[in-house]
Amino acid sequence: MPDFVRVGLVGAGVAAQAIHLPVLLRRPDLFRVAAVCDPSAAARDAVGERCGVRAADRYERVEHLLDAGNVDALLVLSSGSHGAICLQAAAAGLAVFCEKPLAYTTAEADALAAVSARLALGYMKVYDEAVRRAAELLAGRTARSVEVVVLHPSQDAQLSHLRMVRGADVPAERRAEIEAGEQRLLGDALGEAGTDASELYRWKLLGSIVHDLAVVRVLAGDPTGWDRVDAWPAGRLASVTLDGRIAAGGRLSIRWHYLEGYPLYRETVRVHDERGSVAITFPSPYLPSPAATLEVVDQDADRPRRWTATPAASPFEEELVAFHRLVTTGAATLAGIAEGRADIVSCQRALRLYCSSNGLALGGEALTA
Repeated sequence: MPDFVRVGLVGAGVAAQAIHLPVLLRRPDLFRVAAVCDPSAAARDAVGERCGVRAADRYERVEHLLDAGNVDALLVLSSGSHGAICLQAAAAGLAVFCEKPLAYTTAEADALAAVSARLALGYMKVYDEAVRRAAELLAGRTARSVEVVVLHPSQDAQLSHLRMVRGADVPAERRAEIEAGEQRLLGDALGEAGTDASELYRWKLLGSIVHDLAVVRVLAGDPTGWDRVDAWPAGRLASVTLDGRIAAGGRLSIRWHYLEGYPLYRETVRVHDERGSVAITFPSPYLPSPAATLEVVDQDADRPRRWTATPAASPFEEELVAFHRLVTTGAATLAGIAEGRADIVSCQRALRLYCSSNGLALGGEALTA
């Protein structure tokens, strides 16, 4: 086997074009794109041309890509639940890099674990050097409080500096087929939950806030329970707050706001303990240099000090380097099935509290998560 890994891209949308293709093309020593799959002919052809993938290796359905058998691994970059695609890849003997969320249900995660799927989860923030250095500083210390604030402009505003090919040409019947599959899985997860609750779970909790849960896990551990979950305004639920507990009696607060006209993306994670504070500020993931900045307040020789650092390495490149190691040597990555499952459980528990606090219907896995 050559040093580079032949990969198939499942999903040729924003995640592929804006985030992962620049890394893949920059690192031909690690990866060669051998196939592209997307229900949009325009998107898959744009990505195929950019990567030099011949027309015969551009597919509408993942089954056809897997049947062709000319890839060593998959990058699953499509939206929605990824459990079924990852399970198909595992059955074909392929390792998978999977963008968030892993799945909508713990049953999907358990099915992947049962077949020992080789899977790297696309939680890029845990590969950021600022997060790793913060974790080293906090090792052995007990967090009193972890505070997360996300200010999230529209995706279009964040992508305005890029030329994107959108998948607007997907036939209505195919779109309906894809959405029907998504709704079946959401039914398994949430039962007869209403639209507001389902959208909150799908797009805000699993679609974005999982990235914050992943960072909190590295710095202070998983939340041990939720005390309050709220979302507003009615009909849009564009702001979400979660207040919960972490290990040793610490507290966690997450404030996530979608702000259509906000001038720039900003995300800050702060950890406070008896010895000091660390703060990590993440820029938009669509910028050429998406690495975070670390700010530390602590003591040096019993004197207070404040220092900052902004590493140069791209967390997106670091996570794909780790995936290459998984494929070629079997080395474990920083996030996989177990971490994805833990976040599904945390999100289901948060939604259960939100629904019970607001008298909303809920069923499925979330009732017993």
